[in-house]
Amino acid sequence: MRQMVAMQIPAPGAALVRIERVVPDPGPGELLIEVAACGVCRTDLHVLDGEIPARYPIIPGHEIVGRVAALGSGVEGFAIGQRVGVPWLGHTCGVCPYCLAGRENLCDTPLFTGATRDGGYASHAIADARYCFDLPDRFSDVEAAPLLCAGLIGWRALRLAGPASVIGLYGFGAAAHILAQVARHQKRTVYAFTRDGDTAGQDFARSLGCAWAGGSSETPPALLDVALIFAPAGELVPQALRAVRKGGRVICAGIHMSDIPSFPYADLWQERQILSVANLTREDGTSFFELVGGMELHTVTQSFPLAQANQALQSLREGRVQGAAVLVPPTVTACLYLWRGGRRKSWVSGPGASPASWPGSSSS
Repeated sequence: MRQMVAMQIPAPGAALVRIERVVPDPGPGELLIEVAACGVCRTDLHVLDGEIPARYPIIPGHEIVGRVAALGSGVEGFAIGQRVGVPWLGHTCGVCPYCLAGRENLCDTPLFTGATRDGGYASHAIADARYCFDLPDRFSDVEAAPLLCAGLIGWRALRLAGPASVIGLYGFGAAAHILAQVARHQKRTVYAFTRDGDTAGQDFARSLGCAWAGGSSETPPALLDVALIFAPAGELVPQALRAVRKGGRVICAGIHMSDIPSFPYADLWQERQILSVANLTREDGTSFFELVGGMELHTVTQSFPLAQANQALQSLREGRVQGAAVLVPPTVTACLYLWRGGRRKSWVSGPGASPASWPGSSSS
């Protein structure tokens, strides 16, 4: 029987371990997907650290790009070999008050890819076909992966911003580097806030069209209409409140954040608002991919072999990833070319390659 390989979190706080198992058959309404790329998201760190609900052991990863390898019974609208994307929201009940009101992102009994159902740090994954997206052809597999969470959650946060013309982005990582380009496409002014002293991150933000970039403790050139916080640091909320105009909003776009320190009511007064973003809806996905499929947008990525999932997560934790990290299973790629500094680098593998031969597997 065919074997799949994956990197699994055995328990909260434990390093990922390589596992092998039989490739599963898709159930009714499901797709079996051969994974081509899977983005590495900060939410994966929260799962690893036990900071959000998850079932263990779990295969993380919810920015999955792959091809349909098998169809479960009752699946319509998909074909073998079709490229699809699998996001964080993996299933909803369809019958709770939130689902019935069109707010499936708040479903009472959801399943989340890479947290409560196995995700894409693997050569194969199972997904509910109803929650899979068709992806714009203009993006390669690696380029498309970050769009499935960093892009989607950023898009949902931006929609909550309404018609705001001056946007502040706190934490300039995977989500913000995509959202900055979307906001500029919409003719908004974007200010980027990085860790204090992160001049490389600030240069990166300016290269993507941000009108100003500085440390999170700095005062922007003008008051913001809306501040979007992607960094999981609660202390940024009072800082952002002081940076928004009267009637402005502070939108917390992460799934987990450290405690928010107390602040004077005067910072909130004059109809300022603090909102949170939870998950996504399928409509968020279809509207986002329709938008980015027709605009100039580039995802900046750093690719890692799947076997180096621990290293990729540590790089993300330490702030050493510019843009987004993406894992690539060697079983689906004959040769991955990485362009760095004008030079072409590659590692080679192929279908049926032994997991023990993965690049970097000795240190995983």
